Amino acid sequence: MNEKQLSERLVRVANYVPNGAKIADIGSDHAYLPCYLCIQDDKVTAIAGEVNEGPYQSAKKQVEKVNLENRIEVRKGNGLAVIEKGEVDTITIAGMGGGLIATILDEGKDKLIGVKKLILQPNVSADLIRLWLREHGWLLIAEEIIEEDEKIYEILVAEPGDDTELYAEKTKEKLLLGPFLIQQRNETFKKKWSYEIANWKRILQEFEKATETDQVKQKRNELREQIQMVEEVIK
Repeated sequence: MNEKQLSERLVRVANYVPNGAKIADIGSDHAYLPCYLCIQDDKVTAIAGEVNEGPYQSAKKQVEKVNLENRIEVRKGNGLAVIEKGEVDTITIAGMGGGLIATILDEGKDKLIGVKKLILQPNVSADLIRLWLREHGWLLIAEEIIEEDEKIYEILVAEPGDDTELYAEKTKEKLLLGPFLIQQRNETFKKKWSYEIANWKRILQEFEKATETDQVKQKRNELREQIQMVEEVIK
């Protein structure tokens, strides 16, 4: 992977970035995504944020290598602390757990004023991001699920807005599985959730062996309901 040839998941992320965007790529690693976007669109500018010294230095070297220092600024800092209010209109966060992405958004929510688009690619726990978006006035407008190198990734795209209508029915199901992904129900989606169901059933067997307490009973019932809900969707 380099600035001209991204991984498939990052290409999918890049496809959602508007023309001429002012981007903050959080957890930018080698800054491949900002470099790729700037090469594709000469009006794009970017901030590449990294919290760790090694990736920060790698990103700086990469930006210098492709002579994009005048359009990409590499900054060291935690999450959205690397940007100022109103400085960018698009934020990309890719390759982290959904819980961490939700935490980054929550800790930096004052920096989201003026941001028009969030493009988020969690490796796991996308439901935690959907829940955060719901609770903070962001409308999910698109989702994708892809498999690459035997790993499955989800991509979530959101804009400021009211999502009442989106989640008017089957809220729990949509938050877990994704309202758009449920509609698409492609083979990758079915593969992911078939694997999750198998894992939950193994956990359920362990609960069956556990000493019966109110907590065990509650957890077991919740797991059974979740398995039934997901099985009905992927059939």
